[in-house]
Amino acid sequence: MRRYFLLAMLTALLVFPVNAIAQAQAQAQAQAQAQAQAQAQDQAQAQDQDQAQDQAQAQAQAQDQDQDQAQDSAFGLQEGDGPALATKADAPAESESVPVKSVPALVLAAPSKAGVGKAFLVRLTSDLPLESVSVHWQGREVVPSISVWNNRHVALAMLGTDVLTERPGKEDLVVIASVDGKENTLRRTVRIVPEDYPKQELTLPEKMVTPPKGVYARIEAEGKQTSAAKNTVSAKRLWRLPLERPVQGKVLSVYGAQRILNGKPKNPHRGLDFRSPMGNPIKSVADGKVILVGDHYYAGNSVYVDHGNGVVSMYFHLSEPTVKVGDTVKRGQSVGLTGMTGRVTGPHLHFSLSVLGELVDPAPLFTTTADNMLQ
Repeated sequence: MRRYFLLAMLTALLVFPVNAIAQAQAQAQAQAQAQAQAQAQDQAQAQDQDQAQDQAQAQAQAQDQDQDQAQDSAFGLQEGDGPALATKADAPAESESVPVKSVPALVLAAPSKAGVGKAFLVRLTSDLPLESVSVHWQGREVVPSISVWNNRHVALAMLGTDVLTERPGKEDLVVIASVDGKENTLRRTVRIVPEDYPKQELTLPEKMVTPPKGVYARIEAEGKQTSAAKNTVSAKRLWRLPLERPVQGKVLSVYGAQRILNGKPKNPHRGLDFRSPMGNPIKSVADGKVILVGDHYYAGNSVYVDHGNGVVSMYFHLSEPTVKVGDTVKRGQSVGLTGMTGRVTGPHLHFSLSVLGELVDPAPLFTTTADNMLQ
């Protein structure tokens, strides 16, 4: 019995550590599982918080985008591409209930760029009647005629630059329009870009290149007279595009050609020279009014026709004019006969077009429409 008792005691002593170790391991596993569950819950809570924050940020961004879009619309409206907004003085109080009503849209069509010496068009359209419109360009102002087309009120103006004086760069265009008693200012920037004009070398008698001193006073007086005619800006627009070609002959010398006379650089050619036989009738390019007829040192017998809103056509070297100052002329009506008066070597027509006093290239205006120029 004593041997059995000792054996039982020894077995108990051996089994107790094993059970203790097993219990410790079980407790450790339970603690690890509890920690894992706690971490999983923490991660889930963190993910929920992150999702909530993301949703809040998304809502805030959406609100910011809505505010930005509202600001962009206001800015665009100042630029003239959308409906006009009420000013602070015109805006109703927050407590007032104001019925929603449509507001007029002002749309300004103008080119982003134009070549040196080229003409271009500016058009303003409005849903409501245009009470007044003024166009400001390079220190000059024109008040264009207003017409109605397809229930829209339209103001159209021709502008341009002169190859003699213009240089590439940015120019400001400002249009001021009054609609429903409110003044709107629309602004654009037009980039003037270089044009590749040809050179033309001529050999002429020296007296044609350098006038004698005895005619200087005459040339100066004629310059003042013709400058006033070229800068005429009358209220009613009579021109439309394309312009009528004054004669059917071939163009002998283009606008912008850099002339070198007897080896000396001179001013660029600021018009078109057309082949035309002696006595051939010369037609007015548009409806208008004759504002100047004269015999000038360089241009010979000349006729100037005002077509309204700053556009003036000029016909030089005529054998004789067929109109007088004050006459109204129709598009295609004869204003004179081809000749070779003034400083010329043979019969032809020199034609020039002035836009707000700047001589522009007329050639594109004989073949294009207003819609094409505004595209």
